[in-house]
This record gives sequence, C-alpha cells and structure tokens, in this order.
Amino acid sequence: MYPYGFYFDRTYFLVLIGLVISMLAQANITSKFNKYSKIRSKRGMTGAEAAQMVLDYNNYRDISIKRIPGSLSDYFNPMNKEVALSDTSFHDSSIASLAVALHEIGHVIQFKEGYIPLKVKSYMVPAVNFGSRLSFPILLAGVFLSQQKLITIGLALFSLTLLFQIITLPVEFDASRRAIVALERTRILDESEIPGAKDMLRSAALTYVAATLATALQLLRLFLLFGDRNRRD
Repeated sequence: MYPYGFYFDRTYFLVLIGLVISMLAQANITSKFNKYSKIRSKRGMTGAEAAQMVLDYNNYRDISIKRIPGSLSDYFNPMNKEVALSDTSFHDSSIASLAVALHEIGHVIQFKEGYIPLKVKSYMVPAVNFGSRLSFPILLAGVFLSQQKLITIGLALFSLTLLFQIITLPVEFDASRRAIVALERTRILDESEIPGAKDMLRSAALTYVAATLATALQLLRLFLLFGDRNRRD
C-alpha cells in the first residue's frame, strides 16, 4: 500500500510550520543586524581589533584571526585554533560587528576552559555527518522494500541531527553570554551600548532555536509517516 505521498500528505503542514519559524527567525536576525550595523561604537574599534584585544586580555596567544568573505559567516575552528571573521565583522566598528566577533571569541573561551557541551558537540560531528548523508537513503530504501528495520535505522540516524542541534543550543547561548561579559570587562562597548549587543546576540541565538524546532517537526512528520508501518499495514 506504499509508498506514501512524500510531498502531498496531511503531515506536510509540520514542514511548513518549521519553514515559517525559520523564516521569521532569519528575518529577525537580518533586521537586528541591519539596525545595529548602522550604530558605530563609541570607542570605534573594529571587530578584528576587539577580538584580538579579548584574546590578549585572556593571554590566548595561540589563537589567530583571519578575514573571510561574506556577512554573518563567522566561525571558530578549534582544530587549527583560528577565528574566521566575515568582511563586515572584521573591518566594521558597529555594535553588530563587535557583538558577532566577540561571540566567536566566546567559543574560543569555551574551548580553552573545556566547556563540556562544546566537547560533546565536537565529538558528535563525525556521527552527525554520517547520519545526515545516509538517513534519507536508508529510510527510503526501507519504505520501498517494506523493511521496518531499515526505516527505524533511517529515523535513528536522522534523530542524530536533532540531538546535535539540541546540544548546540547551550553552546551558542553560553558563547553569547561570554561575549557580553568580555565586552563589559574590556570596556570595548560603553554601558549604554551593551543592551544593543545583547539584543543582537539574542536574535542570533533564536535562529538556532528555530532550526531545532524545524528539525523536530520534520522528525515528527517522518515518525507519523513511517514510524510503525507494520502495525498499520
């Protein structure tokens, strides 16, 4: 009696809800970034200068900073101990750029202090990459071959993505918290500028929440469609 209509079924509204949530979160961070990128910090430090200042403040001499193309594409790579700042974060002195740059330094501090959720996230990367590549092929093979074990394996592999995103949440929120602490301690931002940085980072964190909710809804849909076919057949 299978396959079910994979795109035209009553559970597809779950995917649409996830899409709307993600779009709203993305629109929100874009709006906040555009708002605070127009407000120059009083000290006039660029994101690269601020990031280097906090690294020096913490005596992290083995961490390097590089510029990469784009906007909001910043990241910290613990493998080569390198902070990558996008063009806007690297050269700009706005509240938005400083908040984004210091968020990445927040990840550096997590790494240096052995923050457990960050370690768990790093350990999960190979398994999540494996699961993301094979979950849908295995799931579809199970559907067309009417093999519930394959379906269960596919769902379990897809569940790793959700678990990874859940673990990512405390990592991102904590990095933002550390960024604000660093901005305050080093006086990179004036006291009156801190609320703007908090607002910017809060909106950025919500994009991770939205992505997690979207994945959870997608997983729920897959369970509703394929979770226990033997019982329904």
